[in-house]
Amino acid sequence: MPISKDTNITQITRNDPGYPARLLDLYDPPHSLYIYGDIRLLNLPMIAIVGSRAASPEGIKNAYLFAQALSQAGYLVVSGLARGIDGAAHWGALGRMQDQPTLAVCGTGLDIVYPREHLGLAKTIGRHGLLVSELAPGLGPKAWHFPRRNRIIAALSLGIVVIEAAERSGSLITARLGCELGREIFAIPGSIHHPLSRGCHQLLQQGAKLIQSPQDILDELPKWPKTAFKAI
Repeated sequence: MPISKDTNITQITRNDPGYPARLLDLYDPPHSLYIYGDIRLLNLPMIAIVGSRAASPEGIKNAYLFAQALSQAGYLVVSGLARGIDGAAHWGALGRMQDQPTLAVCGTGLDIVYPREHLGLAKTIGRHGLLVSELAPGLGPKAWHFPRRNRIIAALSLGIVVIEAAERSGSLITARLGCELGREIFAIPGSIHHPLSRGCHQLLQQGAKLIQSPQDILDELPKWPKTAFKAI
């Protein structure tokens, strides 16, 4: 399902000055990126918020509130436009007036929105934030697209926040890629009886930082002026 009938998608390559330098930390950085929205946002410091598609109500609430607080602190919240935690993080970052920026890395070409119920979210992000993909327009969702998307999320971000994740989760792939790239990894603990806590607990056992509030993340990352968005 398209974002709009007159989609204005821009392509940048590794040779362009606007290409995000942090992607070059990857052993296989995208040769090019397709951009829809304000390309200047790629200059902002970013924090990824990821987690389960089948998130609990508590997880949805946490994703929204953490994203809202991190956005208000001057960070660009990055996620993958998926159901569950990703969608809640984007909405939280957009703010109450739905006019603050957030960045969605997509697993499709930017003229196709997946999942379809996030069409409205994608349109809002396109107006106030940025949609990014390494996939050319016209390419729909395929299973292998999403791990590729996750490596871009990990590379762009200074830190990766995992809200909820099962033992085998794409969010864990994102976090482990981020760890390999030297990014900060954060995880919210939960009940030992809840299956969506097990992935977070694995990360904590492996050295991720336990967080209970957005301030726990901000204390670990460089300070950024809250006026950063207005300066762009």
